[in-house]
Amino acid sequence: MSSTTTQLIHHPYQPPNEFAAPQPGVFKASTVVFPNVAAMRTREWKDKSAYTYGLHGTPTTYTLEERLCTLEGGRYCVLLPSGLAAIANVALALLGTGDSMLLPDNVYGPNQALADGELARWGIHTQVYNPMDPADLAAKITERTRLVWVEAAGSVTLEFPDLPALVRICQARGVACALDNTWGAGLAFNPFDLLPGTSPALGVDISVHALTKYPSGGGDVLMGSAITRDPALHRKIQRTHMHLGLGVAGNEAELVLRSLPSMALRYRAHDAATRSLARWCIQRPEFAQVLHPSLSDAPGHAHWQALCGPADAAAGLFSVVLDARYTTAQVDAFCDALQLFKLGYSWGGPMSLVVPYDLARMRKPWPAHLAQGTLVRFAVGLEAVADLQADLAQALLQLAPSC
Repeated sequence: MSSTTTQLIHHPYQPPNEFAAPQPGVFKASTVVFPNVAAMRTREWKDKSAYTYGLHGTPTTYTLEERLCTLEGGRYCVLLPSGLAAIANVALALLGTGDSMLLPDNVYGPNQALADGELARWGIHTQVYNPMDPADLAAKITERTRLVWVEAAGSVTLEFPDLPALVRICQARGVACALDNTWGAGLAFNPFDLLPGTSPALGVDISVHALTKYPSGGGDVLMGSAITRDPALHRKIQRTHMHLGLGVAGNEAELVLRSLPSMALRYRAHDAATRSLARWCIQRPEFAQVLHPSLSDAPGHAHWQALCGPADAAAGLFSVVLDARYTTAQVDAFCDALQLFKLGYSWGGPMSLVVPYDLARMRKPWPAHLAQGTLVRFAVGLEAVADLQADLAQALLQLAPSC
């Protein structure tokens, strides 16, 4: 090779393999080079025994998949570009024209939007059930039902369902049960072993996780995962994943791998701060209701205690219902006045966030267990609790009557 250009592409040097460090290496590839034609024809990526193309996995993404399985108690994992992409991947893998899906009435909004949009156009029917009433789920499962989604805690309003009861119903009817486990994050409870000590283990079929939140922890990564213990179910999800051309970049996987070792510590810090602020908000007359699973009067508190009590874990979200006497404009002014709580979606990062929700549009009819008023959700970050409490106190002055 006389040309410098060619030598730079086909350079013979290979670094020694004996290298170890706290963080795994980052491998970035679209093309994967094969040593010969036989290897090109016989290599298999589906069981992680080899590499064929960057989209199907690299040492970096394989490592992240295995660590996530350890976190959530699963055996098989696929990585996706976002939590919503993971939800969509599961739905498309398990549902076809004429099939039916059930969603809890407090479901993550984009999941409902996916059902009302693309899935409906493809002839997939969706019905909503009350997750706080297992009998309602049982009554709505039909011979067409192929997938049931569960959430613990529910999106925005944070009701905690009797998850084991919902899973038992799905198992008895032979319907796949998928959990959005972003709130629990693999730390609050084991989604595949909901009642430790029972045999066989009682658990969901699929756990979907928005790695954007706690596993990333920095507010700078979009990624999701779909994890299962069932090899046949994994193959369905994996096949759809491949057909859709979904994948994640090496540098994104690196960021999640770097954050995983501190995840439990951060989760505990978010949790402790959130409970402190929720208890403080209970004392404020502006709030008609404070929603957090650890509070004794929270919807589903006993279910949370039974499932998450051993870990004493409750994530970093809480919601408040501002008294109905306050107008939407006043509530908006309260949110705008917050200085440390920034207006923004997502959670699990270092910065605290706040979002006001139009619950009357999201939940019809208005849930009987919720006070009348305007709901605001807080995602508590890693700031000092005293500073966040002071920020809430000064912003509540916006609700004081003008002289």
